[in-house]
Amino acid sequence: MTATRPVTAHAAPRSTDPVVPAPDAAPNGPGRPTFPAPLRWQWSRFGALLPGDLYAALALRQRVFVVEQQCTFVDADGADEQAYHLLGWQPQADATGRIPLIAYLRLVDPGVKFAEPSIGRVITAPDARGRGLGRALMQEGLAGAARCFPGRDVRIAAQQRLERFYADLGFVTASAPYLEDGIPHVDMLRGA
Repeated sequence: MTATRPVTAHAAPRSTDPVVPAPDAAPNGPGRPTFPAPLRWQWSRFGALLPGDLYAALALRQRVFVVEQQCTFVDADGADEQAYHLLGWQPQADATGRIPLIAYLRLVDPGVKFAEPSIGRVITAPDARGRGLGRALMQEGLAGAARCFPGRDVRIAAQQRLERFYADLGFVTASAPYLEDGIPHVDMLRGA
């Protein structure tokens, strides 16, 4: 089951928790499948996330990283409070009248996980894969990184099986492979 939210208006975020404006959708590139309608992107700082939005993000993270990938790890790693969260909501309500969260990533402030700003917890809901959403999610994430941290390189700790995907987005491998939570990873860096 996909994490969902009721169709309701959002309260304005506090000024101490900025919401970064985002375009409706990023292009998928030539030859890439497209989602039938653009996602509704929501950029929020941790403190500005409504409880339902936070629940949807954490539920999707658990569904993919813990259940699907069969990886027991501490997801609440202390970095969420020092990050922007990008939520990609399905553009229309499903049969239950709820708006599903189908894509998510977090953009962690510089100095928290790495010296550079870093993108992590990149997820597309299993039932929404194969439509180019992962690429659109990363393109929106990189655009947000450029707005929030202009002129800064971006680092990721990528699952090694996705190294080519991230290389196609301009990332260069910056480490030897290593195991993180039992899954092969590599650090990758994308110049500003």
